[in-house]
Amino acid sequence: MRLRVRRSGAVLTVLAAAGAALVPAGAPAVAVSAANAVVVWNQHTEDTIRNAGPFVPHVALINRAMVHGAVYDAVNGIVRTHRPYLVQVDAQPGDSVDAAAATAAFRMLTHLFPAQAAALQGKYDTALAAVPDGPAKLGGITDGEQAATAMIEARTGDGRGGPADVVIGTEPGQWRPTPPAFAIDPAPWAGNVKPFLVPDVAALRSGGPNPLTSAAYAEEFNEVKSVGSRTSTTRTADQTDAARWWAAVPQEAMLRALATGHGLSAPDSARLFAQVGLSTADAVIACHNDKAHWKSWRPVTAIHEAADDGNPATAPDPSWVPLLDTPPWYEHSSGHSCNISAWSYALTDFFGTDKVAFSGFNAVTGTTRSFTRFSQARKEIIDARVWAGIHFRTADHHGAVIGKKVAHYGAKHYFQPVR
Repeated sequence: MRLRVRRSGAVLTVLAAAGAALVPAGAPAVAVSAANAVVVWNQHTEDTIRNAGPFVPHVALINRAMVHGAVYDAVNGIVRTHRPYLVQVDAQPGDSVDAAAATAAFRMLTHLFPAQAAALQGKYDTALAAVPDGPAKLGGITDGEQAATAMIEARTGDGRGGPADVVIGTEPGQWRPTPPAFAIDPAPWAGNVKPFLVPDVAALRSGGPNPLTSAAYAEEFNEVKSVGSRTSTTRTADQTDAARWWAAVPQEAMLRALATGHGLSAPDSARLFAQVGLSTADAVIACHNDKAHWKSWRPVTAIHEAADDGNPATAPDPSWVPLLDTPPWYEHSSGHSCNISAWSYALTDFFGTDKVAFSGFNAVTGTTRSFTRFSQARKEIIDARVWAGIHFRTADHHGAVIGKKVAHYGAKHYFQPVR
């Protein structure tokens, strides 16, 4: 991946083809390193997920977590700087970190996506060919195998792909399929998956949507009706870009560029991807558990059927269309907000500060958005989903709280340095 460095004032920004590295504001210039084995296999993981068929964000987050949890245990098991996630592999200090990372990722990806085994085998063979033959290589392969085996065993019977009902409501406030596709969640089981970090996602239950007859509901209804319409005259051009940018946020590309831009070692990269990946997976599991509890309707349904909501401060508009097509799952809480909140808090813990300037290029929108700190991005995702016309503001705020709780729990109970 070709990187170029640009300095603007006191902030160093490292731009990449698919994202941008994150660096502390005011930090001195840093050399951009080549991608290490962990970063390379993160790219392979993302490619594999994208090639698997229709992209389902909550499923992708769970699959990423499994891969990077195993890679972390394989690599960290050699250097032993931090506590293991699932298992302390029987590693020797000289074992090859590159072979361990490649093996753990390869074994997890072929387990999760057997139809792509041949393509993954070619990538794995190339990775191992770059590692000198000998005991270190063999040891790294064994370490990766042990870590992947532990992850596969831990996630067997974890609820992925299990039975789950999608409830289609008929009463005001209840979810029903939305235009234009009137589709159904292809993975309604996500909220029933065993979490990776937190003991119980139901304990993170939100307070739920505002009562339909409340003033708070009417205020948020009229906000999204105005600013979230496809033909809105109150939404700015920058808000429109933000809504579209966050809908296809390049968060994995930004993590890869972060690792290379900071010159992170393979072990530190493994910890970065695992801490962020496991936190975001639990946040989205908790979020979909929350969604399935509340089963609330989307703004497009609410605006079309406002005549029946019992609130005199809301007016129906059967022709209203949101800026973005509405995702085919329940509205509350916001999955994107849960995800990015956990992402941003996990990054804050990893770097030890919120004050990290970063940018990300989105290939879908063709635009770059820049932030001065993680919390600024977290705030914008809350706004962006309202600007997109697909969430009420309360759902976004509650999602951010869920993500925060998950990330804080993970930072407190996992990834601690060995003393």
